[in-house]
Amino acid sequence: MPKKNILVLCTGNSCRSQMAEGYLRYFCNDKSEVYSAGFEAHGLNPKAVQVMLEDGIDISHHTSNQIDDYKHTGFDYVITVCDNAKENCPYFPSTAKKYHYNFPDPVKASGTEEEILQQFRAVRDTIKDYCKKFAVDHLA
Repeated sequence: MPKKNILVLCTGNSCRSQMAEGYLRYFCNDKSEVYSAGFEAHGLNPKAVQVMLEDGIDISHHTSNQIDDYKHTGFDYVITVCDNAKENCPYFPSTAKKYHYNFPDPVKASGTEEEILQQFRAVRDTIKDYCKKFAVDHLA
């Protein structure tokens, strides 16, 4: 069975899409090639890297990419992880199946450092559950 190409889209490709890429790579293992991108490339969010490491997934080597970086890649699945990405998702000349889940943006969290980290962890856990179910439903 050929590997499926999965693209995860967000606005800045710094946090939610990076977490989803990390979990999809983990749960889909050798059944897919997983990419993430944004309409802008904001660089990796250090708190996203930190909370993913806490769960055993190292995304520190990921790069923050713009959607144009993949305009010649054929995708089987495109997952938007924020409403802004869904509303502005460009047309892909392919038969990619599109999925959407509007994960809260932990970058907008406020409070103490620990309260902010708790928001990052909560979003991480929601993304983890979504990615695990996606892998089971689409790549089992």
